[in-house]
Amino acid sequence: MAGGGGDLKMLGMWASPPALRVRLALSLKGVTYEYVEEDLKNKSDLLLKSNPVHNKVPVLIHGGKPVCESLGILEYIDEAFAGVGPSLLSADPYERAVARFWGAFIDETLVKAMYQASWGTKEEKEEGKKKVTAAVETLEGALRECSKGKPFFGGDSAGYLDVVLGGLLAWVRAVDGMQGLKIFDPSTMPLLAAWADSFAALDEVEAVMPDVNRLIEFARAM
Repeated sequence: MAGGGGDLKMLGMWASPPALRVRLALSLKGVTYEYVEEDLKNKSDLLLKSNPVHNKVPVLIHGGKPVCESLGILEYIDEAFAGVGPSLLSADPYERAVARFWGAFIDETLVKAMYQASWGTKEEKEEGKKKVTAAVETLEGALRECSKGKPFFGGDSAGYLDVVLGGLLAWVRAVDGMQGLKIFDPSTMPLLAAWADSFAALDEVEAVMPDVNRLIEFARAM
């Protein structure tokens, strides 16, 4: 590991997909940092001071300066530690724009649909499941376009979009277990199913990925 050292700190919460994205990015790039687990029912003064607008994780504190919101933090990590580990975003402006577009799509469409499919009335859950299927079908096409036949959205190695979607992967599997779904069904979403297995098998991912059964217990207690 290299890079950040003692002047890099991350405030997170183990079950938070946005926080997991940041941990995945730091792990994939091999950047050292101090991790601080937050109790979101009793938020620390440091969190409230570092993110006074939203009071939420993740927050990356670099040299005493806080950076908030997961997608912005991913880009910050890639730029601030450009000489450390693999790049998350392509050097090509068009490919960077495409990655940002799909990253926003994941947050605005898939995340909201998964939440609706898991928490709500029976009718809301059914509608949420339909939205999840539609979003995943769209992402199957995005993976085909971005990967160009290679294992990851980033090509031969995991990049920005892999991290954005990868932050949801444990929850995808938890929702599958709770709702009897198969969101990345190999029979209908073969590219995403293969991607999920390849991404989860990376050593850098295994090092920070939360346990699915623990997530299911956490969700049922909410």
